[in-house]
Amino acid sequence: MTEAPRIEAVGAYAPRFRISAEAFEEAWGQFHAAGVNSKAVPDADEDAVTMAYEAATRALGAAERAGEEVAFLAFASTTPPLAEEDLTVRLGGMLGVPADATRHVFTGSTRAGTRALEAAFSAGPWRARGDQKEVRDDQADAVGLVVAADCPRGELDSAEDHAAGTGAAAFVLSESGDAEVVSRAEYAAEYPGTRFRRAGGDAVEGLGVTSYDRQAFTEALAGAVTQFEGVGADLDAAAVQAPDGKLPYRAAGALGVETETIQRAATVHELGDTGAASVPLGLAKALAQGDRRVLAASFGSGAGADALLVEVAGDGVASELAIDGGDAVSYAEYLRKRGEVTSGPPSGGGAYVSVPSWRRSLDQRHRLVAGRCPECGALNFPPEGACNACKTLVEEYEDVRLTGEGTVEAATVISQGGAPPEFAEQQAQSGDFGVVVVALEGPDGDSASVPAQVVGPASESLDIGDRVETTMRRIYTQEGVTRYGFKVRPT
Repeated sequence: MTEAPRIEAVGAYAPRFRISAEAFEEAWGQFHAAGVNSKAVPDADEDAVTMAYEAATRALGAAERAGEEVAFLAFASTTPPLAEEDLTVRLGGMLGVPADATRHVFTGSTRAGTRALEAAFSAGPWRARGDQKEVRDDQADAVGLVVAADCPRGELDSAEDHAAGTGAAAFVLSESGDAEVVSRAEYAAEYPGTRFRRAGGDAVEGLGVTSYDRQAFTEALAGAVTQFEGVGADLDAAAVQAPDGKLPYRAAGALGVETETIQRAATVHELGDTGAASVPLGLAKALAQGDRRVLAASFGSGAGADALLVEVAGDGVASELAIDGGDAVSYAEYLRKRGEVTSGPPSGGGAYVSVPSWRRSLDQRHRLVAGRCPECGALNFPPEGACNACKTLVEEYEDVRLTGEGTVEAATVISQGGAPPEFAEQQAQSGDFGVVVVALEGPDGDSASVPAQVVGPASESLDIGDRVETTMRRIYTQEGVTRYGFKVRPT
């Protein structure tokens, strides 16, 4: 790559479950998150990594790119499921990103999403690594992938928790993109205590001094945005950090933009406060709806701000967004899904699978690698032992990557009390779940029979003949190590 990267495609994801402001008000007698009508609620098997995967696969799909083409990967979140581990390794493995790609993790601030974008734009030119140059002779530019995913939470009945939502956005960057960052700026001013999370804690806190919080927010954002002379002129949309549904609009005058311009990119009213994903989601929404000149302005408590001015040329940015909600949940269900009213995993745990043994199965669990029998040509999953078709004991199968789409061959529902111990905590949080055997298709139209858990409530259990696709979710956690793997859902 010889030129600064541009945005080629965007993807976004938010969980299907929604809790309304009315549900909170009914539970507590009041609702503290001004301007938030509903917020997205992650399912029991979702976290920042699985949502990052959902957004990233959509962005790569919109760009008609594969994970193998990615030379630069950045992941941003204030709520990584582990405080210490390079989660770009797990995310990259799920996406098929080469092992020698450049990787960065950004956390600790709601600016993390724009910090990741800034790093990607500043780090170029990237180089396609290893044998990628040969793979990409027709389109030799290296590809960058930036993903922001977040699911903040606060103490129950706090303003932070009432606003806390969840979502993810992803950006594919290359020389081929039509969206260029034409100006970048940042600004910092000392405002301790505006928003913080203590070491070892899960809950975001604040001092609740409204005037202090508003002053920090406005001064930091304006300090960055006003470095662009006349930024409000001809601006189609402004993605502004949204701790709630009112504060971004209160800062409009100081930023020199219209409130309608902020509203055009806003996702906070439906998804809630999405933390480090707030501005990336707004930017993705604006680019997906065809806006040609977009401001992205993010705020991190402490306080600091980033500002990016994006201009779009040519045909625009390819996009695939999945941020619309479908299922309303009650406040009691909300508490269950976040693990507040469950007893935790049963004593003794479930069937023990060591981490080294789990690692040996990652090609199957993350990348759907089956094996073709050298004797009869049938696909086997997992590719080990005797062939399911001809019963020949095979020493080495030919690797074949399944497409991730298939047809249900058998289906059942695991009811309360029927889950194996390692799945009992998930069942306590989300209820009964479906299990199926799926004929997952290979690249040549043949298939392999694969057992899989079904995403979503058992009330939507699948039937034989239904079409499904795979996605990535948490399977269970043992010894503090979460096992991620594929599950299926209706296409």
